[in-house]
Amino acid sequence: MSQFDRITFDSQIMGGRACVRGMRIPVSVIVGQVANGASVEEILEGYPELEPADVQQALQYAAWLTQEQVVTA
Repeated sequence: MSQFDRITFDSQIMGGRACVRGMRIPVSVIVGQVANGASVEEILEGYPELEPADVQQALQYAAWLTQEQVVTA
């Protein structure tokens, strides 16, 4: 997890959900926008306090989360 230095968890911010740099911008919001077709530029326009690296790391974090192994019988 140390590679995700822009992803923070604080029980006082958004109930401890994964957020970007301690702001009230959950990773899930960024990933959801990308999933619905938003470009990085559109996300940055909507959230001017974000930096391009924030969006990139949010996506990398989401990708990392999906690497769990599922065992099927």
